[in-house]
Amino acid sequence: QVQLVESGGGLVQLGGSLRLSCAASGSIFGLNDMAWYRQAPGKQRELVAGITRGGTSNYVDSVKGRFTISRDNPKRTISLQMNSLKPEDTAVYYCNAKARTYQAVGVLGDYWGQGTQVTVSS
Repeated sequence: QVQLVESGGGLVQLGGSLRLSCAASGSIFGLNDMAWYRQAPGKQRELVAGITRGGTSNYVDSVKGRFTISRDNPKRTISLQMNSLKPEDTAVYYCNAKARTYQAVGVLGDYWGQGTQVTVSS
């Protein structure tokens, strides 16, 4: 099994910055694509940023130029640097990973963290 634990959420003023982190643990054979999703009250969950095993990233248009996703494969972590935050960025942010475990190397599983709250005040 794979566990994902997010950290770094909190309350910040408009224009401020936060850095989210996600640490993967468990009997991990390999981590593939990883991503940050978010869900605001009354809204659908959306993909914010994704990153491949090789480091190629993509972003939803609304955060391009403001957010940066990164990963450290040896440490099995990903981060989301969020700058120039806006009230519309307020949401619960979730870490997501595609991964293989030693128990089932042939299965690419889908794993989620518990989420971390980001609130941007104006």
